[in-house]
Amino acid sequence: MKEDNVPERAIGVFDSGVGGLTVFKELMHRLPGEELIYLGDTARVPYGTKSPATVLRYALEAAAFLVEKKVKMLVVACNTASSVALAALEERFNLPVIGVIEPGARKAVAITRSRRVGVIGTEGTVKSGAYTRAIQNLDAAVEIHSTPCPLFVPLAEEGWAEHPVALLTAQEYLGPLAGAGIDTLVLGCTHYPLLKNTLHQVLGPAVELVDSAEETALNVARVLADRGLTRRDPPGPPRFFVSDIPTRFERVGGAFLGTPLQGVEQVTLD
Repeated sequence: MKEDNVPERAIGVFDSGVGGLTVFKELMHRLPGEELIYLGDTARVPYGTKSPATVLRYALEAAAFLVEKKVKMLVVACNTASSVALAALEERFNLPVIGVIEPGARKAVAITRSRRVGVIGTEGTVKSGAYTRAIQNLDAAVEIHSTPCPLFVPLAEEGWAEHPVALLTAQEYLGPLAGAGIDTLVLGCTHYPLLKNTLHQVLGPAVELVDSAEETALNVARVLADRGLTRRDPPGPPRFFVSDIPTRFERVGGAFLGTPLQGVEQVTLD
């Protein structure tokens, strides 16, 4: 990709559903001069309960759709897809591919004091061991305690992130992590930042929460600068695509972003 107009192209972001909008929101905040395209594979959400082979196929199809839109970078705003498909995406497509695992791991290692770090995520992300490998590659002395929290995703999508049901669920899931004496918790799913207040209620304010969305946005900014891909012209408006009817995505996504979503387009992925 050596065309002169590459810096003026959009950044493509994809997730299995609406959770990746937490990453999208951070990109909008930190990179207001960049044009963004979001794809939510809402017809096949969630990825976290699917086999690695299925997640890989879905990720390749989502990425191919965005590459057809002539994006200059792919942001995999899904922990499950990042844990399974990142290497294949980098091999398949000739453009930078940014996942959410490495940025979160770096932040956790940088801020932990006790060297005891908790990781929560979907079943697929936790089972993959991607965060354990990423953290221990940076610091083998860090003790990692991981647990899947599958009900957090539907609670977030239902708008129940601070509902009493969410608090009870968090108490059930996080009890072992609190007992392990962690001082840092990696939010290993892009839905989970919506539950920060509830998580703090269970773990207390002394436990630092690592939001991979924030760290990923910072990483995207660094890569753009390092590769000379920072946009110079004013960006167009963000564009949103989904693989199922847009109604629910517009409603829930508007809550994620804090602004109404309009013009969401339904597409077919294959």
